Amino acid sequence: MSVPPRVLPPLRRESPMSGLDRRNLGPLQVFAQSISAAAPSAAMAAAPAVAAAGAGTGVLWSFVVATVLALLIGLGIAQFTRRMAAAGSLYSLTAKGLGPAAAFACGCALLIGYGLLTMAALTGSGVYLQDLLRRAGLDLGWGLVAVLVLVLGGLATACVLRGVRLSATVVLVTEAVSISLMLVVFGLLLARVGPGLAPTAPDRGVGGIAAGVLPALGAFIGFEAAASYGVEARRPFRTVPRAVQGTAALCGVLYLVAAYTQVIGLGALPGGLAGQAEPVSTLAALQQLPWLSYLLDLGIAASFLACTLAAGNALVRVLLSMGREGVAPDALGRTHPRYRTPHVAILAVLPPVAVVPVVLMAAGMSTTSVFVTLLNVAVFGYLVAYLLVCVAAPVFLYRIGELTRGALVVGAITAPALLAALVVFTVDNLGGPYPAVFGLCALAGLAWFAWLRRRRPRDLARIGIYDETSEADLLGGER
Repeated sequence: MSVPPRVLPPLRRESPMSGLDRRNLGPLQVFAQSISAAAPSAAMAAAPAVAAAGAGTGVLWSFVVATVLALLIGLGIAQFTRRMAAAGSLYSLTAKGLGPAAAFACGCALLIGYGLLTMAALTGSGVYLQDLLRRAGLDLGWGLVAVLVLVLGGLATACVLRGVRLSATVVLVTEAVSISLMLVVFGLLLARVGPGLAPTAPDRGVGGIAAGVLPALGAFIGFEAAASYGVEARRPFRTVPRAVQGTAALCGVLYLVAAYTQVIGLGALPGGLAGQAEPVSTLAALQQLPWLSYLLDLGIAASFLACTLAAGNALVRVLLSMGREGVAPDALGRTHPRYRTPHVAILAVLPPVAVVPVVLMAAGMSTTSVFVTLLNVAVFGYLVAYLLVCVAAPVFLYRIGELTRGALVVGAITAPALLAALVVFTVDNLGGPYPAVFGLCALAGLAWFAWLRRRRPRDLARIGIYDETSEADLLGGER
């Protein structure tokens, strides 16, 4: 009995992701996108003190748990990125497991996460450059921060517009400088405070450690940014998963070094690490190394600038995917014929991203309040997106007949943990503006979804496009 030949689907004339600079980013450039979006240099200086407010001296264990959780989230993302190359990041990936509605919710959460993280990073870069100038004797108030934010926003827009390889190179160099500066700072401090000393036992028990996990996990947001470069990476099925997992691992090590140094060095002060507004600068002064504060400010400002570029690049690629699917204005799906970047999306969103923090400052909010508010709402958006993609991963594997026990266990651990983190975050901030702001964004997203379902159901069903082999690829006509 003969077996009928397998009929393969016809090749597309061109990939749904045509127009981007396909298959041109090397592994190091892709890795730089994820590490920069996480902004580890800035997190090393601030995150341990925030986590210590709940964890006390158990903050090291909080970061250990957060690192493990980030690695598990990365494993869930890898189930998709080993099999498909998309520009829409977790938005496009979630569609393959949970369908258009959940993917649309993930996309809205990512737009909030990437958009507000870009705003917060611009603000943070301006604030730390202002601090650097203030230490040098020049203090011009919030107006200087506003000018710096606008200038840096303009530079970031131009860089992202001119091409993915240019922006990837700038991100790689900037983040390398930033991390190097922070390693110098913490290396010198660690040598002074005593690398052989052991931190005291957790003073708040398991409950304190658990309380510190959420802010510790917040230090990792953005680590999945490489997932939006699947189309442009040379070997996406290998490069992207490694970049995401490598970022989680490297950030975890850096945060543990930073937390250990600060816990040991500030343990004798009233309130310990949690009682310090600027822990690293305070530690530098205690060790009679005040000049380290200049390196600290420069390193954090550079880290935030790299984060602006990486998060901004991811943001416009989500919009590109939405534009090509028809769930957002079609113009957002266009690419520049020369630079091969989503130029319409870039010009539509990145200039406003720079203007919003300036408007908030002009309205009377302090620079610190602007930064913290934007960052906290961004964290909420990321947690929603991580939760959805982790739920989607085992469903996706089941649909294609490749579900394993390990993947099921990973999903069973990460999804409840992320749901608990969202509940804790919401409860802890009920009196603040964050749930209300995110709730308004969610209502806008629901209205958008309802309109699409009624007017453009076919476009809604297209959510989840990704890069596919085309006739032009086989003929060597398209990159």
